[in-house]
Amino acid sequence: MKILGIDIGGSGIKGCPVDLATGEFAEERLRIPTPKPATPEAVIETIYEIIDAFKWKGKVGCGFPGVIHQNTIFTAANLDDSMLGFDLGGAITAKTGKPTRILNDADAAGLAEMHYGSGKGFNGVAVLITVGTGLGTAMFHESQLVPNLELGHLKLKHKGKFVDAEEIAADSSRRAEDMSWGTWAKHFSKYLKYVHSLTRPELFLIGGGIAKKHDKFMDKLQSPCEVRTATLENAAGIIGAAYAAKSAR
Repeated sequence: MKILGIDIGGSGIKGCPVDLATGEFAEERLRIPTPKPATPEAVIETIYEIIDAFKWKGKVGCGFPGVIHQNTIFTAANLDDSMLGFDLGGAITAKTGKPTRILNDADAAGLAEMHYGSGKGFNGVAVLITVGTGLGTAMFHESQLVPNLELGHLKLKHKGKFVDAEEIAADSSRRAEDMSWGTWAKHFSKYLKYVHSLTRPELFLIGGGIAKKHDKFMDKLQSPCEVRTATLENAAGIIGAAYAAKSAR
């Protein structure tokens, strides 16, 4: 079974058919820059361009950077505020005739890792953290998703004041502040300990763009539980979106 997975981001919208038997891309991935402004109409046109490029006839799954309830957008990080309250899944289905499922982008990445990646076979409580421009989080209990766990904006104490965790623990912050890997790992370890105190996972999976550089920081992290590198890296969002769309109608 193949489903078209699409990963909607602040800078690019990426898509590819996914073979759900293997969790692998069935064709070469297509990336189109995210329209500016990223209004509902502009985003739908870009998604339609991807659907048309693959001559796609079946179901579609989309990961979106925000809180999603029943295909409707409730928060829209890095995209236009006109997306708020918009039934993106319904609009895509109306325009294309394709059954569509919309979910949080970190939730999509987590589904991919739990079913095809480094979390496969783990049945306890696991939290995936995607580390890139921001921090995305997804939580699983016995491989079942707890959706919309937006913990990237938790407050951490830093230099005498409380700041969003993303300001000191995201990969974009590491680069902007020219932090050493040791300094960044100290900040990220503080974040891990805080997330652990709230959710009590038995396993952390570290994904997103930073996963490619795992050899730079994994041995420097201090965590109350096991930590693994997410193996699917930036492909996880597309793969997980496709997996989630199995139930789209």
